[in-house]
Amino acid sequence: MSEIGKTLKAARIEKGYTLDDLQQITKIQKRYLIAIEEEKFSDLPGEFYVKAFIKQYAETVGLDAATLTAQLTTNKEDTAKPDASVKETPHSRVEATRQSIQKTDRLNRVFSMLPTIIIVAVVIIILGSIYAVAWSNHQKNSSSQQISSSKVSVSSSSAKKSSAKADTSKSSSAASSSSAAKKSSSKSKAAKTSKTKFALTSNSGSSFVYQMKGTKEINQIKLSIDGSKAWSAVSAGGSQQWQGTLNSGEDHTVKLPSGTSQLVINLGNSKATSITINGKKFDFLKDNSSLTVRTITISSAE
Repeated sequence: MSEIGKTLKAARIEKGYTLDDLQQITKIQKRYLIAIEEEKFSDLPGEFYVKAFIKQYAETVGLDAATLTAQLTTNKEDTAKPDASVKETPHSRVEATRQSIQKTDRLNRVFSMLPTIIIVAVVIIILGSIYAVAWSNHQKNSSSQQISSSKVSVSSSSAKKSSAKADTSKSSSAASSSSAAKKSSSKSKAAKTSKTKFALTSNSGSSFVYQMKGTKEINQIKLSIDGSKAWSAVSAGGSQQWQGTLNSGEDHTVKLPSGTSQLVINLGNSKATSITINGKKFDFLKDNSSLTVRTITISSAE
């Protein structure tokens, strides 16, 4: 028996090479070098690479590559020869016959069970069909019961609706009378608002004085901003009621004291400001729209 792997390994160690050194020199992967040393030649890619790697390994560690490859060939031929000591005995023939009979018996058992398997499968299919039909009938019965119960609930709900309609008609008559009163009130307010007019009485620079005709007192003022920030201040009866800065899209409503008849408005950005007084829009920009800062005085007059 050869000891190619041990011979190569001993030569490598004598040269002072590690497996990593040998891998670097020969460019043979380390795992293949280990397989060669352990004589696991089946781990190598193929017979050609076995001989080529052993030759390169041997030349690197200073051994005769031809001798080692020849020894490898001799080992393979010895392995391929049949062992003369192994002879077929009557016992082995009997054992082979017995195993053949066992295989045949197994196949016969499988074939003999086929009819039983088929019958069981048919029974399962029949039972499944019966169950499916029964379940379908059950679902139909359940749906018919639901339909009948829904008819009953519809009839009861129709009775409730007729009763509710009677109650609704009573309440609607009362509501209509109250809504009529509200409409008449809102109409009167709208009529008052439509009669309200603003008249410019004097102007000096950025100061404007207006008369608010058609109203006895000023109740509230609403400031709305659009386009950019704007500062505003509202005073009534010589007292400031509110002042602040609003952003674009914001608005602010100031409720004035009862009996207010004069109002002073200071605007820091009149171009971005809209004013509504007592629900009536006040178009002050028609009087010199180029001004940015202005002071507006408004007096009520019936």
